[in-house]
Amino acid sequence: MRPDTRLSRMLHVLIHMQHHEGTATSDAIATMLGTNPVVVRRTMAGLRDQGYVRSEKGHGGGWVLARPLEEITLLDIHKALGAPQLFAIGLAGDNPNCVVEQAVNISLAEAMDEAEAILLARFGKVTLAELAEGAAKASSGKLTMEHF
Repeated sequence: MRPDTRLSRMLHVLIHMQHHEGTATSDAIATMLGTNPVVVRRTMAGLRDQGYVRSEKGHGGGWVLARPLEEITLLDIHKALGAPQLFAIGLAGDNPNCVVEQAVNISLAEAMDEAEAILLARFGKVTLAELAEGAAKASSGKLTMEHF
């Protein structure tokens, strides 16, 4: 199963957008991510619907941030992407009447629910501005826009 990288990729894009003058086109973002512009437009539309980006039409159009990174958390973007499943571990269903399988599934489900709650709480505390600050420190304060 291929991991869902949309959260990581969109966080990457949004932080770069803050340091980019003007709009970022779907084509440019698609090139940066190695994907199709249609995929970018569909994904960015979800962020637009939640008020994190806006699209500008016409010549020179593209995507721009609609809110400062200080007002956007990892949890916000996770939810805007449809709250994708966080864990790839699945529960068995081969023998639903087996008490051992039931006990295993209950234990795993409880542990994953607890881990998900902790992870989502952490996502709610981290702003994109904090991520950008960490990236700026790691790059000696120079976040370039070579991607766009």
